[in-house]
Amino acid sequence: MYIQKWKNWFLYFWLYAVIGWIYEVFLEVAVYHWGFSNRGFLFGPYCPVYGFGALLILFAFGSLRKKRLVLGSINIMPLIIFLGIVVLTTAVELLTSYLMEWTTGGWLWDYHSYPFQFQGRIALSPSVRFGIGGMVILYGLHPILEKLRKKLGEKLWGRISLILFILMMADFLWTVWHI
Repeated sequence: MYIQKWKNWFLYFWLYAVIGWIYEVFLEVAVYHWGFSNRGFLFGPYCPVYGFGALLILFAFGSLRKKRLVLGSINIMPLIIFLGIVVLTTAVELLTSYLMEWTTGGWLWDYHSYPFQFQGRIALSPSVRFGIGGMVILYGLHPILEKLRKKLGEKLWGRISLILFILMMADFLWTVWHI
């Protein structure tokens, strides 16, 4: 029972890490026109910080998704969740920058040129984008992924998760060895 839950959460983590990598590459290529580079810390096409961030969003706000908090006739729960996601993801990005600097000597982004930034590590604009992305995950993507998991069945989902876990751990070990 617990092993299957871990497999489920790992596969969600992996999928959101891949989506985060795609988002980063899209920004780099289509928005900023910098050209392609692997935006992840690891070799594979995933950014683990996005996977962790998505899981934190799901753990912190998943149970609130269907709740209502009405002010007058307006449900303000989505606004509260959005603000919570902004705070949570900004904290994760800040802590990740310190962890990466401690382990590798630097971090993979630089917000020094952004208005309303702190030490080039966090900035208002990306934080708002992460809030929007978190809402997309919570209200859009995750319900779809849960339906997909049910369609594939626990056994196949678990096998896929195990294979991806082994590949990602091999990637992590190889990367850490070569830093």
